[in-house]
Amino acid sequence: MRITSALVDPALLDLPWSTPLEQWPADHLVALPQGISRHIVRFVKLAGTVYAVKETGERVAEKEYDLLRALERIGFPSVEAVAVVADRHAPDGEPLDTVLVTRHLQFSLPYRALFSHTLRENTMIRLLDAQAALLVRMHLTGFFWGDCSLSNTLFRRDAGAFAAYLVDAETGALRPKLSNGQRDEDLDIARVNIFGEALDLQAAGLLHESIDPEQMSDEVIKRYERLWHEITYEQEVRQDSRHHMEGRIRRLNELGFDVAEVSMSVSDSGQSFMVRPKVVDPGYHVRRLFRLTGLDAEENQARQLLNDLDTYRAESDLTDEQQAAHRWLTEVFEPVVRAVPANLRGKLEPTELFSQVLNHRWRLSEEAGRDVGLAPAVQSFLNDVLVHRPDEQAVLGVEPDALLA
Repeated sequence: MRITSALVDPALLDLPWSTPLEQWPADHLVALPQGISRHIVRFVKLAGTVYAVKETGERVAEKEYDLLRALERIGFPSVEAVAVVADRHAPDGEPLDTVLVTRHLQFSLPYRALFSHTLRENTMIRLLDAQAALLVRMHLTGFFWGDCSLSNTLFRRDAGAFAAYLVDAETGALRPKLSNGQRDEDLDIARVNIFGEALDLQAAGLLHESIDPEQMSDEVIKRYERLWHEITYEQEVRQDSRHHMEGRIRRLNELGFDVAEVSMSVSDSGQSFMVRPKVVDPGYHVRRLFRLTGLDAEENQARQLLNDLDTYRAESDLTDEQQAAHRWLTEVFEPVVRAVPANLRGKLEPTELFSQVLNHRWRLSEEAGRDVGLAPAVQSFLNDVLVHRPDEQAVLGVEPDALLA
């Protein structure tokens, strides 16, 4: 047996590598919901961390391992590659398939665990937005997926929206830049795969009767094209209307994208400029929040937390941004997180918890016609909302049906 690992974890050696993955004993496994896969996939726990283990071909496993490691280095939202286990043999000497090990993404769920007959249409729209945004970010990075689907994606809650993460990269390729033809090929694959997955949900009775599978797959592409156009189109700006260019940059920032530079050329008439911003990797609010507080969050979470930080700074009359951020972290954010009892801390990750507390406070204040304050909102959220939520952390021993319910 040969192990190539990005993580030095001796516990990897204790797993039954001489047994086909399909026959691994239950005491090694964790019951977690998963999407449709052409490979055998199992979840295991090592030293308190959950890993996904997938059997595949050796060359495919090594390629996917290298791609996931490359995506991790550039900060792309994907699962983390941990190891490739090759040269496996059964006790009788028969060769076994190579295995790819990835770290399971905490507080994430596959799409089948999010769909049910009670799925609201706006929830589905948020999922499709997340899938489209993942594709846009991928193509800006120069990554060709080759097998875009809901099954190959994990979703995490993001302040009322969802954030999507790539799970399967075995058909992918990372290039300096993608051509329009390569992007179109990825979109065609996405449309077919998502249509098939929607039909599968419909056949299983998990898709609301008001949702049309074909419309669902087309909607992802439409949302992708609108977002791609906003990010990349060349804009004509009159010389006396330069504020339009500043407005475009602000809109891109609101979408979560940084602008590294702006390309400008004089139009043929000489009365205007042709402007094209160069958008770099998304994460505008994520990076600002991390720089100020050290908190790691999704984009919408970061935007909401920054808004609360800016409000705190204005109310405290603090001119220094770093000082305001430190006080907000220690006087506002951390007390809210510490208020959660130990038995409820697997319900939501801290940044999503704080985001939902802010929304809960707003609703209570609207009902009362006044600001109810943060402390009462926290207690109300814990007692009336959080205690009734299912855990979204990687919880051991939970049956998939329980998470679906």
